[in-house]
Amino acid sequence: MIDPEDREQQADVTRRLLYFLNAPVAEYCRLRGVLPAPGAVRIAIRAGDDENARGFLYEIPNDIVTPYNVPGLLRTVLSGPQLYSSSDVNEVMGMTLIRLRPEDITPDPEPEQGRALTVVQALSGPGNDENPFLIGFLMHGDGLLRLYVQRTDRPGIIGADIRLTETPATALIASISSLVEEEQYRQLAPDDDPHCDLLVDLTNW
Repeated sequence: MIDPEDREQQADVTRRLLYFLNAPVAEYCRLRGVLPAPGAVRIAIRAGDDENARGFLYEIPNDIVTPYNVPGLLRTVLSGPQLYSSSDVNEVMGMTLIRLRPEDITPDPEPEQGRALTVVQALSGPGNDENPFLIGFLMHGDGLLRLYVQRTDRPGIIGADIRLTETPATALIASISSLVEEEQYRQLAPDDDPHCDLLVDLTNW
């Protein structure tokens, strides 16, 4: 039986890694699965080209790494040679199991696409499918993301510009449905964007 906090973290890591089913985690490295383990999450990776591919399981302890940092940790480990103690290497399900020590690894920064994905996933569900809040998005400018949102209590589409920071904008994401209603952030709809009726600038929030 997995501890409830571990189960919650396991589910969060699983959601965050779904993107990598369609994109490599690192060059020649594809996600094969996310497996539960006591106090840890195990990430299954297929590394190498088709003829010489090998399976690896990277075990990451739950109490040291947040789900948000797991992709960056994997990118660091998969992008260059690493040294492991023999006590940290085993064999499980035909894959080489490697227990990572995150305190000794500096995670690669999350690329812009990954930061945008975090925001879009947080705002797109779970929610009311009949009255969705987020109905579109556009990455534009230098680290900017425009969210196209619609409130059920008013007509029109609101474009909300936010800045993609290195750490998740958790407070902003949680508050965005009320922030788009505040007059101080409102601007006229941009002439070059016919997809919204009103623009809200939250880049300095």
